[in-house]
Amino acid sequence: MKSRWLLFILEIFFQQGFAQIQLEKQLAFAESLFAQEKYFDAITEAKRLSFFDSTDQYSFKANNLIAESYRQGGKLSEAVHYFTRAEISSHDKMELFSTKIEIIKINVLRRAFYLADHQLNELEKDQRFTAENSSLQYWRGWNYLFHDDWQKAAEVFGKIDSVATLKNICEEVQKKKYSVSFARGISIALPGAGQFYTGNYVSGILSLGWNVLFGYLTVQAFSAERIFDGMVVGTMLWLRFYNGNLSNAEKFAIEKNELIKNETLDYLQKNYQGLKP
Repeated sequence: MKSRWLLFILEIFFQQGFAQIQLEKQLAFAESLFAQEKYFDAITEAKRLSFFDSTDQYSFKANNLIAESYRQGGKLSEAVHYFTRAEISSHDKMELFSTKIEIIKINVLRRAFYLADHQLNELEKDQRFTAENSSLQYWRGWNYLFHDDWQKAAEVFGKIDSVATLKNICEEVQKKKYSVSFARGISIALPGAGQFYTGNYVSGILSLGWNVLFGYLTVQAFSAERIFDGMVVGTMLWLRFYNGNLSNAEKFAIEKNELIKNETLDYLQKNYQGLKP
């Protein structure tokens, strides 16, 4: 009787051991596919691991791998979903912190700036992560950077000694940016000046020329007491070109700033060797 119970216990033990080995092999297989950049195959195999993992022993690793694969495949919403599942199945505070940071990084990438800022604030308030303040400030800096607030990004990076390069880049971008309000202001005083300020010289010359022409014609019409002609030229033509001059000055400044931002982000993506969202 004792021998039967012993055989039964041994059989269960070996079954569990065999199942454990199979799950470990499945995880290794999914990870190898990820390493080969076969991301959607890796997702399939990681999901298969989750299905057979009845004790949820590999839940954190499987969900984390699925989330990372989705991120690499450009499926950011799906990535957030599985990072959240990994967060729920985390085993310790560092696993929990790491998944929360990954979610914040994705929100930075998909321009959910206010959500990322809220999540960073929540982590700063959490007493479990007081030792990670430098990391939180680092990602806050990136959030400001993607939000096109280069001045604040430079201020945040300036508090971290190891990222002086990022601080310098942000300060340089801030110097290069055009002031939209200044472009409009000088165009109010002198039509075409805002276009000259942003380097759009042909548009500036045309804007100045049309405004001078129709301004002259309007003044001439009123001087000759041709009131109707003066009102038509002044309101329909001169005013139209004057307002168009202001709109163009703002538009060109915004476009130039967008170009500067995108060029800098492209440079950081290709050349910056530190951690990136």
